[in-house]
Amino acid sequence: MKKANGVLRAELRLARTVWGELSRRSKTLLRTLIGNHLSVSMGDLALIDGRWYVTHTGLLRIAKRNRCSGIHVRAVEKYCDLDSRHWAFEATVYKSPQCRGFVGYGDADPSNVSPLVHGAEMRVAETRAVNRALRKAYGIGICSVEEIGSFDRYVAPERPVRKLPPASAIGNGSNGRCGSGNQNGTRVRDRLCQLIRQHKLDAELVKAYAVDFCGTKALREASREQVEGFVVHLADWAEKDRNALLCQLNSYQRHQENTPRPQTGAA
Repeated sequence: MKKANGVLRAELRLARTVWGELSRRSKTLLRTLIGNHLSVSMGDLALIDGRWYVTHTGLLRIAKRNRCSGIHVRAVEKYCDLDSRHWAFEATVYKSPQCRGFVGYGDADPSNVSPLVHGAEMRVAETRAVNRALRKAYGIGICSVEEIGSFDRYVAPERPVRKLPPASAIGNGSNGRCGSGNQNGTRVRDRLCQLIRQHKLDAELVKAYAVDFCGTKALREASREQVEGFVVHLADWAEKDRNALLCQLNSYQRHQENTPRPQTGAA
């Protein structure tokens, strides 16, 4: 009992760190979800617009814990159209060798996925189908992040991209480096930290997204111009549609942040 209470307190602290102060309703539901072996620290849950959602990672962990016998996925060909990039899948989850199967369907096209994953609609559709089947099989009553279509409908602003605010508006930081590590790099880092605090974003997921956005193996390898572009992009998206941004961030696994740092010592 003491161990369970300790885990619950740790999970609640982490949730407050990531998403800010929780409402009483959110806390109550989180306690129930944690009791069902879902975990904030393992990336199983996401809080979007005051509502809890389970992630694909969380559903797979539940299936593994319950010794899922298998998952069969197939494309529903009559609903698939390569030209319009519309895909539909059927997934069947078998809880045991004797199980007759729990079926779920998922579809995706450019209209109901984030522009950042355009070209990957087939994979999104497959994931959605698997998530629905897993939720049915194991009685998960909350929707999964990957199934949310409306939050993904982010339209890039047509207005010109804003420039970074001057140093006086950002503030000067005294720790950390970005890009080349000079004063401009420090300003960019300060602006990024400011955005994370202002919009209550997960710093680790933002870093993973930044690495992917810049196309480098590690953020330290990105140029100052690349990082500046990412900060402007992040600020614009957070202002226009924070929910869609959260969906994008939640698609990154936390283990992406565990990439070993290169050695910089003399040979």
